[in-house]
Amino acid sequence: MLQSESRPSEVSQLQPTKTAIFAIGGAEDKVHGREILQAFFQRSGGHKAAIAIVPSASREPAIIGERYRHIFGDMGAAQIEIFDIRDRDQASDEQYLKYVEECTGVFLTGGDQLRLCGLLAETPIMERIRERGQTGEIALAGTSAGAAVMGHHMIGGGGSGESPNRSLVDMTMGLGIVPEVVVDQHFHNRNRMARLLSAIAIHPDRLGIGIDEDTCAMFEQDGWFQILGRGTVTVIDAQALSHTNQLDADVGDPLSLHSLRLHVLCHGDRFHLHQRRPLTPMSGEKSA
Repeated sequence: MLQSESRPSEVSQLQPTKTAIFAIGGAEDKVHGREILQAFFQRSGGHKAAIAIVPSASREPAIIGERYRHIFGDMGAAQIEIFDIRDRDQASDEQYLKYVEECTGVFLTGGDQLRLCGLLAETPIMERIRERGQTGEIALAGTSAGAAVMGHHMIGGGGSGESPNRSLVDMTMGLGIVPEVVVDQHFHNRNRMARLLSAIAIHPDRLGIGIDEDTCAMFEQDGWFQILGRGTVTVIDAQALSHTNQLDADVGDPLSLHSLRLHVLCHGDRFHLHQRRPLTPMSGEKSA
């Protein structure tokens, strides 16, 4: 999806691109500073933004859609449309498709990621949204369930508060917007470390991304993602995994995973998706 770049020598060499893909851990600030939503609004074009809100993950799409319409309207978006898609036939609607070609930002709300994928996966509207997001033509954001669908492999559900084990996580197919990652949302708030570890044991070639509430991993077109918000993003890298009993363990048995790399990132930190390394500020500097 995103192209690699040469290794920079200084933080100051990193220049953010205009558009970005926002994976938000849920419960983002909608009232006060609205930092994450403001960042999406600005990357969508600010007062020239034409935003599509997709509330299909929610059981109350009209209510959720109107809430975000009000938020982005208060910010001054030029145009806002709600894609109230409740069956797959609507995901081929010509008016929606026309607006997808014209819009500058798309926002996927929270709810149930299985519902969202069931309604939109491999439909004309979602395929075009994915394409435009990956090529940097639009800013594309998803919160909670809207973040969970970002990877090619998706956590569809599961438990928490146990040791990692195969029964702790239900895996299915996501929308493949950032196919290299497996995303878990509400991460520390709902004690989901073991769930994400269980997912990565199944798909060790993917990068595990656990995103706290009111926190965002903002993926740039240059291969870096930056952390926004008040919590942390936990990155689990199994590239050097030397052993796991995942294939041999019974469903409820604890999993062993050797030689994982763990990164905990907070506001302003950056991580390279392909090089799999954080950007470490030079002595005396902070990340931009």
